[in-house]
Amino acid sequence: MNYMRIIFKKFKARMIVGCILAVIALLAVSVIVFINQASFGRTPRGERLERVMKSPNYRNGEFKNQHETLLMTSDRGRFSGIWEFIFRKIDGLRPEQAVKAIKTDLRKIGRNEEILVWFGHSSYLIQTGGKRILVDPVFCMASPVSFVNKPFKGTELYTPDDMPDIDYLVISHDHWDHLDYNTVKKLKDRIGAVICPLGVGEHFEYWGFDKERLIELDWNEDANLAPGFMIHCLPARHFSGRELSANQSLWASFLFETPSRKIYIGGDGGYDTHFAEIGNRFPDIDLAILENGQYNEEWKLIHLMPEHIAQAAKDLKAKTYLTVHHSKYALAKHRWDEPLRNVENMRDIDSLNVLVPEIGEKIELK
Repeated sequence: MNYMRIIFKKFKARMIVGCILAVIALLAVSVIVFINQASFGRTPRGERLERVMKSPNYRNGEFKNQHETLLMTSDRGRFSGIWEFIFRKIDGLRPEQAVKAIKTDLRKIGRNEEILVWFGHSSYLIQTGGKRILVDPVFCMASPVSFVNKPFKGTELYTPDDMPDIDYLVISHDHWDHLDYNTVKKLKDRIGAVICPLGVGEHFEYWGFDKERLIELDWNEDANLAPGFMIHCLPARHFSGRELSANQSLWASFLFETPSRKIYIGGDGGYDTHFAEIGNRFPDIDLAILENGQYNEEWKLIHLMPEHIAQAAKDLKAKTYLTVHHSKYALAKHRWDEPLRNVENMRDIDSLNVLVPEIGEKIELK
């Protein structure tokens, strides 16, 4: 009898262990299948990887910022910081009412008009010198799954179908809230060329874009786009990655020199010496577009904190500014309208000329 009990206990233990291992295996397979979806893109390989590895900004197996940059700056452990970020409640994180927005018929804007239309967060259309430039368009999903990073009510006015034909698609880095797989796939046949930092082109090639349409630049490289049009790829202080492998593609800011103006596209990134360096290298910037929102003391080195936005603007010495990275998603623990108060401070306290358009409003560039 005791012998049978021992056999039964061993059998039961093996069943429990087997069930646990089966669950672990199932979870592992599910994760592998999930991150192998086309939307996650692909890390550089082949000739592109060889170019990446030769970059002066790629060291010890990853791209680096100009100066040492911790992703998490808190003394607490990373798990503790993530736990608080997920579960700490903030009043006003999302607006109670729909955000005011305007639906502009973009296809009816004449090619000779010098305009900008902001679509919320970091997506905007610039038209200058007869060229259309679309920056970081996210009109479908700002995360790997549709139920995360949902847009604020009222901000979903625009879809890829609303966009006119685009001469240059500019991607500042490959994070989900700046590079939306579904958006770029739907725009694919209406884009002349893609301008992106080194390594990001791998995603586009994987998604079916012709290699000849990719203008992929390292920091301090430039490209002649058309007569009177030049793009400069410049540093930013941030990071990259769409899945488990971080910093395998570069992040960047850009400066467009057009026949009539200079436009700085700041992308994402914390404060550092590059703003002053860019301001000195490119005097008389007409419009500088800076991030303002989704910041947190926990990651103060990789996003512009409120106390640094005006200083970055002053370093650039531009004539006019526009702030983005706000008013559409809640990706950080601050009130949704706090970035709008930051803009008021830039105008009232720092005496900076800052544009404050509504989402979808057509702004004339002067």
